[in-house]
Order: sequence, then C-alpha cells, then structure tokens
Amino acid sequence: MNSPKPRVWNNPHLQIHFCVVLWGFTAILGKLISLPAIPLVFWRVLIVSVCLLFWPSVWRQIARLTRRQLLLGLSAGIVVTLHWLCFYAAIKLSNASVAVTCIALAPVFLALAEPYLAQQGLVRREVFLAVISIPGVALVVGGIPANMLEGFALGALAAFLVAIFSIVNKQLTMQVPALALTAIEMGAGVLFLGMPIPLWPAFGIAFAWPGQSDMVLLLVLAIACTLLPFALSIVALRQVTAFSAQLAVNLEPVYAILIAALFLGESEQLRWPFYAGVVVILGSVLVQAGFHQRGTR
Repeated sequence: MNSPKPRVWNNPHLQIHFCVVLWGFTAILGKLISLPAIPLVFWRVLIVSVCLLFWPSVWRQIARLTRRQLLLGLSAGIVVTLHWLCFYAAIKLSNASVAVTCIALAPVFLALAEPYLAQQGLVRREVFLAVISIPGVALVVGGIPANMLEGFALGALAAFLVAIFSIVNKQLTMQVPALALTAIEMGAGVLFLGMPIPLWPAFGIAFAWPGQSDMVLLLVLAIACTLLPFALSIVALRQVTAFSAQLAVNLEPVYAILIAALFLGESEQLRWPFYAGVVVILGSVLVQAGFHQRGTR
C-alpha cells in the first residue's frame, strides 16, 4: 500500500512564498549581469520561450485557447516585460536593495485599481493595509543617496506595472493552463523587444551576444528565477487573491537585501532610515497575514 503523498507543497500560500524566495535572487542577478536593461530582459524572455518551445503539451494547450484569451495573454506579456525593463533599469541606476523595495508599492496600486479593473467591490481594510506601507517607502527614500532617486522612481513605476499585470493575470489563471500562459506572455516579450532591435542604437544600446559569465547568470535567471516561479505562481493564483499574493511578495525585499548585503556589499551605501522603512513594510505584511489567519475581511 502506497503511503499518501505529502500535501504541504500543494498549499498555494507556501507556493507563493517559495516563488518569493526565488524572485529575491532576480535583483541580485540583474545587478551582476553586465548587460543594460533592454538586452537583459530580451535574453531573459527569449531563453524562457525557447525552453517552452520543446514542451509539446504547451502547444496543444495554446491551440485550444480562444482569440480573446490569446490577446489578453499577449497584453499581459507586454505589461510584465515593461515591468522588468523598469525594474532592471532601476537596479542599474540605484542598486538591488532599492529597486526591490520599491515593489512594496504594488499593493497600494493593486488595492486601488483591482476593484475597477476586476469589477469587484472596494475593500476598505485592504486599502488601509496597503496604505500603511507608504510611510515605510518614505523612510526608504530618506535613506538612499540623492543619485539613486531616479532609480527609485523607475522602481515605483515597475511596482505600478506589476500591479496591473497581477490583475490581468488573475483573470487568465482561471482559464489558461500555467505553462501555456507563461509561453504566451514570454513570447509576447520576445516580440515586443525583438522586433525593434534595429532601433536599439537610438537608445544607446547595441545588440550583442552575452559573454560567458553573463550567459550563465542569464540561464539561472531565466530558468530557476523566471520559468519555475512564474509557472508556479500562476497555479497558486488560482486559489489566492491577487492582493494577498502581492502582499506576500512584499517579503522579497527582505531576502534581496540580505543577499545583496552578503554578496554585493550594498549595506554600506544605505542609511538607517532605509532599513527602518523595510521594517515598516514587513510589518504591513504581517498585519495582513494575521487578518487572513483569523479569516476576517
């Protein structure tokens, strides 16, 4: 008689948390990779797309989708590609810790936008819990050098874009298989960035093959930190709200900052208000977790 399989990995909240741990490494890899933001994101989505090309079931799943599902998936792919462009540009202009902390603004945008885009009622408690993270963000701004403020602004834009992506993706995850949706969205990113390659020089960027070290880091970024958590998060989003998932993502700065301090020495670039802001942001996550544990709304 076979023993029952453990169900712990089937817990959607644990799945989201595992994704957050992996996403915590994306900012570090983005800082280590020498490529500018545009080619970095292009190679990231291209590698993921190529991996999915050799997955036969993905093609069968895509063939069964409606035109509307395809268009929504392509649109979501462009939004997440723009998010990554802003995110990695923020890393290049500031550092990994600052850029990843900006993503904590996403729940604020999400709590305000989701009721309108997803046609749901406005939940005051969720808006309140999102807004209390704002003082933390203000402290973060006060703890970074002036030459990093441009990077912070791009990080905030990245947070807005990932909030919009979460809303659209939440609707699609109930209709489209995880790997098929990942393939469509990554393919959209390849087309969005690949078709205007002749225009890259206008932005001061020349197309080039990554060097050996960059290619190794890109493979880790694309497979371990993109394909795996991207598909797993889509599965988990079927059982949790986009808002709850995004608040869990607020833990990403904690992992990223610790890793950046260990491997990049970024702690020397930041002042104490930055870390105080991170504590406030983490506090908002814990408050939200307490509400969900008691089953209140």
